[in-house]
Amino acid sequence: MRTTTAFGVPCGAGAGVPGTELGPAAARLAGLPAAFEHLDLPFRDDGDLMPQALAPHPRREALGHRAETVAGWIRAVHDRSHELLEQGACPIMLGGDHALSMGSVSAAARHAREQGRRFILLWIDAHADFNSPDTSPSGNLHGMSLQFLAGHQELAHLLPGRTFPALRMADVHLIGARSLDRREREAVAEAGIQCHDMRAIDEFGVCALLRTILDGLDPADAHLHVSFDLDVVDPGLAPGVGTPVAGGLSYREAHLLMEMLHESGLVRSVDFVELNPMLDHAGQTARLLVDLAASLFGKTISLR
Repeated sequence: MRTTTAFGVPCGAGAGVPGTELGPAAARLAGLPAAFEHLDLPFRDDGDLMPQALAPHPRREALGHRAETVAGWIRAVHDRSHELLEQGACPIMLGGDHALSMGSVSAAARHAREQGRRFILLWIDAHADFNSPDTSPSGNLHGMSLQFLAGHQELAHLLPGRTFPALRMADVHLIGARSLDRREREAVAEAGIQCHDMRAIDEFGVCALLRTILDGLDPADAHLHVSFDLDVVDPGLAPGVGTPVAGGLSYREAHLLMEMLHESGLVRSVDFVELNPMLDHAGQTARLLVDLAASLFGKTISLR
């Protein structure tokens, strides 16, 4: 049985609202290690990463004053994620803002290629994060993560010296989206990203949509990465996020996603990002993260 290994990434430099750098500590205080103790699988918490020191680069400087900081974190996340995957572990990255997924997803895609596996990404998020430096209204790097993973050249220098295959956009599934800029909507459609927005979830339900994604995938030759941004959940349930958007997933919809993903046997790497305890209400969002992580790794109400 693969060891599930968590590591924290206390970085908020890719976001516009401070506080996500406190996310890993809040998840632990909310009981993440204890929740895994009750599950029948090996688990360890490796603590928090430190960013790698990188030489300044003019292309990164053009992305804004925080890009050098973000790049150091992305490189550290990539290298640690890839190391854990090579060891046969299932890494869980605790963010931190969603820019950090540039490191974890690129490592997972690289490992999948090395193993001859098909790579599938579930980007579970209220936002597409598919802006580019030219189209981003804010300039915040957590809104450009998917563009980086698609191979956007202006963002390539955020992970210097590491090669990974640009993702096949038809194997990227955006779940729960409800806040996309006009130009971003056009870019998502043009790229061929599979966008299962909240309208689709309202109309067809989480169960039917997820089955269309998972049907035909074989755990023996597929690597499924789950990147879960807590702002996909309705802000009434998850107030502790920097970019809340009304009309998100319900408590049961979010848990059903996690339960079905566990039962699929496909998940090999995971991110939980954008927990902002400075905006949370008495740890409500942090406890939700813990509950969802437990569901993803096997917690159930009854035997199935």
